[in-house]
Amino acid sequence: QVQLVESGGGLVQPGGSLRLSCAVSPSFFSISPMGWYRQAPGKERELVATISVTGKTNYRDSVKGRFTISRYNAQNTVSLEMNSLKPEDTAVYYCNAKIGIYASDYWGQGTQVTVSS
Repeated sequence: QVQLVESGGGLVQPGGSLRLSCAVSPSFFSISPMGWYRQAPGKERELVATISVTGKTNYRDSVKGRFTISRYNAQNTVSLEMNSLKPEDTAVYYCNAKIGIYASDYWGQGTQVTVSS
C-alpha cells in the first residue's frame, strides 16, 4: 500500500521560510517521480515543483528562485524548502508520487501553509 505523509506546514510572515517534508512508502520511492502541488481556496490545484528519479527539477515560474525541491533516497523523503514567502503562496500543499507503468497519481493528506502578517 502506498503512503505519503506530509509535515511542516504552518503560519509564517511574508518574507519568511518554511520547509515541507513528505515521507513515502519505501517500496516505491526510489522509482517514482515526485512533486509538490498546492490548492488555494476557490482555485484549482496547481503544480509547484517536481523532481525526477534522477534528480532533475522543474518549478512553476512564480516560485523559481524561492523554492527548492529535494529528494533523499536513503530516507525515502522529498522536501520543499520555501523562502521569501508571499501571501499568494498561501494554500494547502500536497505531496504527489507517480507510481507504476501508468504513472498513477498518489497524494498525501495535505498540509496548510499560511503566509500572513
